[in-house]
Amino acid sequence: MTSPSTSSSSLSTANNGGRDGDVVIQMASPDAINITQLTSSMEESLKSVEKTDWLLRPSAGMRSCCIFKVPQWLVEVNGQTYHPHIVSIGPYHHGKPDLEMMQQHKWRYLRDLLARTPPTGPTLSDYLQLVAFKEEDIRGCYSETRKLSKSELVQMMVLDGLFIIEIFFRVERLSERDPCVDPDDAIFNLNWLLPKLMLDLLRLENQIPFFVLEMLFNQSKPSRPNSVEYSSLSKASLKFFNFAVLQRSDEDLEKYYHLEGVHLLDLIRKTYIHDIPDPPRGNAFESVDKIRSVKKLHQVGIKFKKGEAASFLDIKFRNGVLEVPHMTVDDLRVHLFLNFVAFEQCYNHCHKHITTYAVFMNCLNGTPADTSFLCDRNIIENYLGSDEEVTHFFKNLGKDAAFDINASYLLQLFKDVNEHCNNVWNVQWAGFMLTYFDTPWSFMSASAILIALLLTAIQTVLAIYASDGPGGHGGRQ
Repeated sequence: MTSPSTSSSSLSTANNGGRDGDVVIQMASPDAINITQLTSSMEESLKSVEKTDWLLRPSAGMRSCCIFKVPQWLVEVNGQTYHPHIVSIGPYHHGKPDLEMMQQHKWRYLRDLLARTPPTGPTLSDYLQLVAFKEEDIRGCYSETRKLSKSELVQMMVLDGLFIIEIFFRVERLSERDPCVDPDDAIFNLNWLLPKLMLDLLRLENQIPFFVLEMLFNQSKPSRPNSVEYSSLSKASLKFFNFAVLQRSDEDLEKYYHLEGVHLLDLIRKTYIHDIPDPPRGNAFESVDKIRSVKKLHQVGIKFKKGEAASFLDIKFRNGVLEVPHMTVDDLRVHLFLNFVAFEQCYNHCHKHITTYAVFMNCLNGTPADTSFLCDRNIIENYLGSDEEVTHFFKNLGKDAAFDINASYLLQLFKDVNEHCNNVWNVQWAGFMLTYFDTPWSFMSASAILIALLLTAIQTVLAIYASDGPGGHGGRQ
């Protein structure tokens, strides 16, 4: 046992200039730690806890909190997919110099909206007062907050919210050559700008609460004369994003007009998952393996077929055939799906259908050869370029995703596929088929062997018949 004199540290009372009762831990290091001073400092920090403008708010895990800074582990995998490139909406990217150009457009759009409003309609003061009543609720929608005053937050919500509503209105009226729409508006004259702006409005870090948009939308109705398409915010939003994002028929789009989301990104996400039933809850203690890659599933006899379902999420496994609906992979879908998955990862009060699909496709696309196989069967339509890029996309989409398979809508499919893979007869039969019937040459070889065996059997039967039948040596004379 080490004696006190040789210990690496010891306790003593500070004498030289120290206050009575100060306890100093004498370390091997030349520096000493004054515990009393450190305690006092930490107590001061504790007193200021309730006064701190939290970066991660206490409400971050509540249902009301729905707009998140994307976790660093996702940003490291997918880069700047979650950050706006043209316009900032909400507090997270407010004030960035590279987004300043569109900030000026917001003020111009606000000016035009107010100028178009009849004298009996709402004033700027009315909009500000409307939003100010909900300032605390709005702040609670963000997982992190910058040090924004109440006035700054209210101004931001009014300016950004009315900008979005005015964009919706102008796109709708553009085809009608409405005089309310400036034909020289750069947003519509620069072909690249509007699609980029649409994408920015669907980035997780670039959202404002849906209820704020809805309040402003309803209050601003007098500024939109003769606008029959504006019966609801959901309808106006879906009509706007249908130009470049959804691209669905009017009849198909109409099915989603009743939907609402916690923000615009969530609204668009719900149009993709709307037709998928809520998943039954599996046994939380049951272990269910993820499925194998395309190549490995093919080796155990599973066939792949393009599914005919309307939703790409509607995947089926029947009679050894995996039916996967058609999926177009392009820059737009890459953007959308990465933000959908990020939202589902951060928000614990929604179904994880897109995440489930991401994990499923991550399992299938183990290598570029797997992706090529799915492309050949028209299950994947590749507009990214090489098979490697598509494989990389699905790998990143499902990479490290928090995923409870027992709460997923594909739980039974995962079980059925794994049961097929673990069936010894299926494995042996698939091995036989792959060995002898997988290619034309192996088929011809196997056929030749079967024919040879058949001819040998016939020859043997005939020989026996010749020896034992009438006139044969083995018959009676």
